[in-house]
Amino acid sequence: MNILVNEETHHFADPLTLNTLLNLLDLNPAGSALAVNQIIIPRDNWLFHLLKDGDQVLLFQAIAGG
Repeated sequence: MNILVNEETHHFADPLTLNTLLNLLDLNPAGSALAVNQIIIPRDNWLFHLLKDGDQVLLFQAIAGG
């Protein structure tokens, strides 16, 4: 299955959750938010949200500013 993560395609043999995706790609979720197909997924759901072939995932990092 193909998942687009921050505009980069990744191929996975098995279905996976958002949490597993972050671990496999060694992405740090601290201070970040995730959107799947332009819908923000609450952090509490990352363990259970199953990704499907063709999903588009965006990882947003919090930025401080003023």
